[in-house]
Amino acid sequence: MPAPRPLRDIAVVAFAQTDHLRTTDELSEVEMLMPVLHEVLDRTGLKTSDIGFTCSGSSDYLAGRAFSFTMALDGVGAWPPISESHVEMDGAWALYEAWTKLLTGEADTALVYAYGKSSPGSVRDVLTRQLDPYYVAPLWPDSIALAALQAQALIDAGHTDEPALAAVATRSRASAADNSHAQLRGSVPRGDYAVRPLRTGDCPPIGDGAAAVILAAGERARDLCERPAWIRGIDHRIEAHGLGVRDLTDSPSSRLAAERAGAFERPVDTAELHAAFTSQEVVLRKALRLDDSVDVNPSGGPLAANPIMAAGLIRIGEAAARIHRGDSDRALAHATSGPCLQQNLVAVLEGDPR
Repeated sequence: MPAPRPLRDIAVVAFAQTDHLRTTDELSEVEMLMPVLHEVLDRTGLKTSDIGFTCSGSSDYLAGRAFSFTMALDGVGAWPPISESHVEMDGAWALYEAWTKLLTGEADTALVYAYGKSSPGSVRDVLTRQLDPYYVAPLWPDSIALAALQAQALIDAGHTDEPALAAVATRSRASAADNSHAQLRGSVPRGDYAVRPLRTGDCPPIGDGAAAVILAAGERARDLCERPAWIRGIDHRIEAHGLGVRDLTDSPSSRLAAERAGAFERPVDTAELHAAFTSQEVVLRKALRLDDSVDVNPSGGPLAANPIMAAGLIRIGEAAARIHRGDSDRALAHATSGPCLQQNLVAVLEGDPR
């Protein structure tokens, strides 16, 4: 069954991101974000007053204070009053909300941004707050331990092995050599075991960063961008919260989201996957039916830079940027949140025929 056609044609017309760094102690979230917002607006020639809707994604748990996203509005400029919203989620879900807003016809342009400073605290501990609060969170299994559980399940099932996982990391960081924004580039040692069977090279770097995109509808998109990246479909789904009732070697929610977004109707040439661990790429390639003809994570992906709450939005932005440059005609972008690929969003982007 083909995916339903959106009521309006909506495209990503601009994308910008920070240089992702291990630490940005000298910068606040607002100071980190402002250059990105200025850059993405400059790419289109728009001003803040020209934007019909603004939506952001971030996490109060990273900042360590409630309603921390309100401070980031200082970087946007909230006066005169703007139409604004926020999701306590990766910026990819903020983009979904903005896409929905544009579908209603209440706005023709939207600014979406996301940011995260992971360096001040222990990410492995912070992410335990995503777990079931009654049965799992009290045990304090951290994010790398849970990813290792998934990796071991894949190895036990015969879907991969440690050398194959190492090859994923090597390819990703080699691809990042041409990405000036990436935190890790080129040859990166496999390192010691973080949690067996995952070595440090199988895990994402901890770092700070931000990203922003601009969406536009219809002819407005063509006015703002020479080759818009049209969002032909977008959908997100969730797995059961209990890890014990899931098959960790598969991702049915990713497959269903891709199906509903129209990813399987025609082949894609590029896929930007939010696979923070090498083992997660193995799962996603299978669920999303990506063979060797697809260029997977040409930006280096989250293994090269993984700013929490922005990495999923960056996947959409990187895929869109390749369409803008003419390096891709039909791309898939994936974002995830939660342990072991619990929540998954898939977007399909296309450029106008050349």
